[in-house]
Amino acid sequence: MSLDERGGATNEGAARSGGRNWRLLIVDDSNIIRRRIERSQQFSDLEVVGAASNGVEALELFRKTDPDLVTMDLTMPQMDGIECIEKLVEWKPAVRILVISALADKATAVDAMEKGANGFLNKPFTDRQLNEALAELIRGRR
Repeated sequence: MSLDERGGATNEGAARSGGRNWRLLIVDDSNIIRRRIERSQQFSDLEVVGAASNGVEALELFRKTDPDLVTMDLTMPQMDGIECIEKLVEWKPAVRILVISALADKATAVDAMEKGANGFLNKPFTDRQLNEALAELIRGRR
């Protein structure tokens, strides 16, 4: 997928991915953040297949929807993002995970990456930063 100057996706992304639709699961305990990610992503071939408010919900939705991409918060009730990342990667090693978290310390980011995350985006984030991070996630998949 490519981005235009404003950080939005151009239509050539769908053509280059062979018309393939990417399936996205959004995981964050904040309803505001979940809705913002869904609203802000600008890829025509990216379908949001679910949104979970904690790791336990994420695992249930993951099994039902089989997403290719996941945005993952780290600090959540019931099951945190690190534990959830481990399980998702165990179930589907090819899944691509973008951590979106206010926890910006280097050790936390390294831990998430070691468990299987593919990218890290700090909160707060702009629409452009989100779309660039999602584009990187998709490009890394090919």
